[in-house]
Amino acid sequence: MTTSSDAITPFTIAIPDADLADLKERLGRTRWPEAEPVDDWSQGTPLAYVQEVAAYWADDYDWRATEARLNAYDHFTTEIDGLDIHFLHAPSPVEGALPMVMTHGWPGSIVEFMKVIEPLRDPEAHGGDASQAFHVVCPSLPGYGFSGKPSEVGWGVEKIARTWDTLMARLGYTDYVAQGGDWGAAVTTQIGMLDESNCRGIHTNMPVAGPDPETMDSLTELEQSALEAFGHYDKWDSGYSKQQSTRPQTLGYGLVDSPSGQLAWILEKFWAWTDNDGHPEDALTRDELLDNVMMYWLTGSGASSARLYWESFANFSAGTCNKPTAISSFPKEIIRSSQRWASKRYTDIVYWNELDKGGHFAAFEVPETFIAELRAGFSEMR
Repeated sequence: MTTSSDAITPFTIAIPDADLADLKERLGRTRWPEAEPVDDWSQGTPLAYVQEVAAYWADDYDWRATEARLNAYDHFTTEIDGLDIHFLHAPSPVEGALPMVMTHGWPGSIVEFMKVIEPLRDPEAHGGDASQAFHVVCPSLPGYGFSGKPSEVGWGVEKIARTWDTLMARLGYTDYVAQGGDWGAAVTTQIGMLDESNCRGIHTNMPVAGPDPETMDSLTELEQSALEAFGHYDKWDSGYSKQQSTRPQTLGYGLVDSPSGQLAWILEKFWAWTDNDGHPEDALTRDELLDNVMMYWLTGSGASSARLYWESFANFSAGTCNKPTAISSFPKEIIRSSQRWASKRYTDIVYWNELDKGGHFAAFEVPETFIAELRAGFSEMR
């Protein structure tokens, strides 16, 4: 837009027909393992369910419809520190709207935000007030979706936070807010920790703050539940993170080569991390689940997305954020915190709310609640 070094280039998602034909052919050649000797998900995604979804993916799922929905928004790429960053940009029609960068995590993508973008950018058309409007920017994390894949180490959450600050300034947003969950929470928190950033405040639906040792003799019901949930996560649900934070390249060979493998790897987390009644399709439709899987399969990002764990997993909860912070706590989040625990890390909590429905992918699962939370939380920072 100005000079070649900070050019912003329009981008259209246009997957070649040959790539879709290749996907169908690979699904048809899947070499399946034997069925699990249990009648639940305790050993991982059940064979019968993966086969059912894979068959639907091959024969009935319509990527072109999803591609068109995504392309209804303006997409761009811009090079920052030698890496192409893809982002969706949805400016508000409301003059003076608040700029906001929203960051997804793993195994999510910008697809998570498709239900909330319109009400956030044009609230008057969706039961809100013009004073609640946002200019919405949704980047794809480095190594995810249509962003470039780092070829050098160093692309951890701190560098991504600085990159997002550069991106927002490049768009002319020198006074903005930031939102995120999962890795998006880590990046958003880092943005809040940057002294020189143009960010005025943050919102997260996954505040990562460890238990305060001083509270162990007076735990609340929420804190007891959070400790139990973390114990379950540590024992039964964290194997993926150990693999991705130590040997992402080894894992990547299978994920990038086998669509059924990539499917099962991601479906398991949507079963474990959504607020459902025992099945991921209680929380999201099959098409929605596949929309998100496609963001990994079509871009071959099984290895490159996992490398963020290698870069930053050990430092996920490091550092103190002094920016104004709004926090929405959903009951089925992976890692939960009480307000008194969170206040040790987020020193200026201006909004805190504990919800009764929703999980890890809040914008995807309970969009109306998510929208209300952002409107309420950021109203304290306008």
